[in-house]
Amino acid sequence: MRTLLIVVLGLFLAGTGTAQTPSAPHIVFVTGDEEYRSEESMPMLARILKRDYGFEVSICYALNEEGFIDPNVLDNIEGLEQLEDADMMVLFTRFRALPDSQAHYILKFAESGKPMVGFRTTTHAFLYKDDAEREHLNNDWPTRVFGQQWITHHGHFDDGEAPLTRVEIAEQMQSHPILSGVTGFGAYSWLYHVDGGDWKLHGNSEVLLNGTALLSNHANAGRLDQFPLTNPVAWTKTYTGASGVPAKVFFTTLGHPYDFKDESMRKLALNGILWALDHEIPDGGANAEPVLPYEPNNSGFGDKFKPNMRPAEL
Repeated sequence: MRTLLIVVLGLFLAGTGTAQTPSAPHIVFVTGDEEYRSEESMPMLARILKRDYGFEVSICYALNEEGFIDPNVLDNIEGLEQLEDADMMVLFTRFRALPDSQAHYILKFAESGKPMVGFRTTTHAFLYKDDAEREHLNNDWPTRVFGQQWITHHGHFDDGEAPLTRVEIAEQMQSHPILSGVTGFGAYSWLYHVDGGDWKLHGNSEVLLNGTALLSNHANAGRLDQFPLTNPVAWTKTYTGASGVPAKVFFTTLGHPYDFKDESMRKLALNGILWALDHEIPDGGANAEPVLPYEPNNSGFGDKFKPNMRPAEL
């Protein structure tokens, strides 16, 4: 009888332990922007999440025919099928013209009710020219899903030489969990316009951070009535797609490669991911120490990205 009780108790504890240990969430990072080095910043975040939380992380890259990472390839992002069983999508793309066989995975995930995070140029994740069937993906889709489309910005001004946007916590938002450990900082991202004048953030967007342009072409041209110097740079919202399940969404228009050199920017990104996953955010925010040295190339078009890089194992 004693042996039987031990066996039964052992089986009970084993079963209980299994039930209390859910599998780690799978996060798929989708990169593909030819300006802001998402192919460098997103792997840096992914490594931190894998190290500190044991998350399963996958990264999709724009690849050329030789298999090298090339963000100038607008019509190919390898590995998007991993979104089929992902628990979260992190999207940082710019003006992609993906074939239906690839775009399908991004669009399907967005309708699933699962959490999503977007960075900077995801306000213009796609660009389908002279394509009436897909035209809604250019502006309408990012507005509905992430809160706004591409409109304009306040100007480059010696990119990478000095911060161009003063980032501050929005009024009465200091206690939001995403802002745990986040303080105001100078961002190298030139300020995107998303709210004001003829434009308004979409849906139930709740602003966490505001940015103020330190230099502005719109100010120089007398257009601040339409494009004010201060605008939201980070917010949360929900998106309810075909599944009928509201998806938690975190978005920031920041994302210059040098922004991520700042601990507050890294904490903002990591906290936003944890929040969307309903994962506890530690006091003081996520540990934002990079796993490997983070030494990105500056932003810019053409050949500004690091050449001859292949997707690396994390």
